[in-house]
Amino acid sequence: MAAGKKYAIKLVFAAIVIISLAVMVGAGRSAKTPNETISAGGLLNTEQAGGSKVYFTEDISSKGILAVYNALEVTTSGKVALKLHMGEPGNRNYLKPELLVDLVNTVNGTFVDSNTAFGAGRGATAAHLRAAREHGFDFAPVDILDSNGEIKLPIRNGRHVSEAIMGSNIMNYDWIISVAHFKGHSLAGFGGTFKNLAIGIATPMGKRAIHTDPGAAMFSSRGEPFFEKVIDYNRALLDAKPGKLLYINVLNNLSVDCDCIANAARPTMPDIGVLASLDPVALEKASLDLIYARPADEHRHLVERIDSRNGVYQVIYAERMGLGSQAYELIRL
Repeated sequence: MAAGKKYAIKLVFAAIVIISLAVMVGAGRSAKTPNETISAGGLLNTEQAGGSKVYFTEDISSKGILAVYNALEVTTSGKVALKLHMGEPGNRNYLKPELLVDLVNTVNGTFVDSNTAFGAGRGATAAHLRAAREHGFDFAPVDILDSNGEIKLPIRNGRHVSEAIMGSNIMNYDWIISVAHFKGHSLAGFGGTFKNLAIGIATPMGKRAIHTDPGAAMFSSRGEPFFEKVIDYNRALLDAKPGKLLYINVLNNLSVDCDCIANAARPTMPDIGVLASLDPVALEKASLDLIYARPADEHRHLVERIDSRNGVYQVIYAERMGLGSQAYELIRL
């Protein structure tokens, strides 16, 4: 009888252990794979036939950027803004102006950006224009978007903010072409199209709204709340300019740091190429997949930066909010 009781107790204990392990595994899966973008083995490639078209060339040149733009077969008209980061004074990794010559001439575009929230070399319009000139962007018009104030664009179903505070001059443009230098970032893990259009167009007050939790210090917003605000700002811009945005990512000078840092780390992996799409989610995901596909000894530092900040959540949340699809078809030119 005693032996029977001991056997029964062992069975109950074993069952408890099995159930507990199942719960923990299930919890781990739900935390890591909200939409099967991430697995225990790393980032899952979502390239597939029939997905959103992403055009790719290894030719990182003015002609290469124009080639991916032309592949989109979109005819821009009226005033065209080329939103890019013109580089903090002292930074060496920013997108060099000679890469934009053919594109800006083709669309008769204007280089645009907004002032920073942390001062430094681009915290005021005069200084920002001086930085643009010193970095060679003065061969085309340059517009600091908040030089005439700000505009508040409504955010539909915003989780943390209800309006996007952006440079008012952005509304003067009929088309917006995001030309993002894809690289790492100390808070976002990576900075590409989403960060270029959200924090890049936001005024200093708008940048603080993204970076700061209510009642807290600057740069207090981290993790999912930070990423969600970045995506919500993109949502507001899409609603304000429906069908009038297209997106280019340049994967060169792949530092772990943002171009807003004067002494940013030198790149530690080879350049990859240029991508363009009408789907910003597909573009960001294709850019990530190309980086993660490189040999581990090449991409280690950048991937560590992205993973340590859970940067891929930008893509996950953007797809969830209807900005595009992670499923993409990579078309090599």
